[in-house]
Amino acid sequence: MTERLPVELPKAYRLLNHGPTVLVGSAHDGRRNVMAAAWSMPLDFSPPKVAVVIDRNTLTRELVEASGEFSLNVPARLIARETLAVGSVSGRDTDKFAEGTGVTAFTGSHIAAPLIDGCLAWLECRVIPEPHNQDRYDLFLGEVVAAWADPRAFRDGHWQFEPGTSRSLHYIAGGNFFETGEAFEVKPGN
Repeated sequence: MTERLPVELPKAYRLLNHGPTVLVGSAHDGRRNVMAAAWSMPLDFSPPKVAVVIDRNTLTRELVEASGEFSLNVPARLIARETLAVGSVSGRDTDKFAEGTGVTAFTGSHIAAPLIDGCLAWLECRVIPEPHNQDRYDLFLGEVVAAWADPRAFRDGHWQFEPGTSRSLHYIAGGNFFETGEAFEVKPGN
């Protein structure tokens, strides 16, 4: 398991603010699943809130609605193949943790939904019920109740960009991803 550093909840939004692909973990009544999602974002600082689109036809949706919780996991290039695999098959047809996707998981501190190994950040979320948004737009809101990061990639409230540091994935389509690029700073008045 990757070393995890707690992230202060007021800074949890920074784990998603740059628009990475996420893996959505879900669990209920002895069943668990993981799916890839390209549409997620932070919504608020205190308490921290997030949004994620979860299609109504997925097992993840069924488990999230039943449990009232989910995890958002920010994968690194190291697990790009696994990220594509869990986004390409249905959890209704296969156990994604047992059927050759290569995905492994561990238990979080506040929720039963799995946290995914090989990621750079993990957010444990409880659903904020918004039936209209969920039914009409497949949009789920969650309150972040715990946040963690790999200290090699994110520490002191910021993503790290030293050479050799793992970076987050961003899905384009058709099996194509890119990694977050090099950071640079702009100061007012320059």
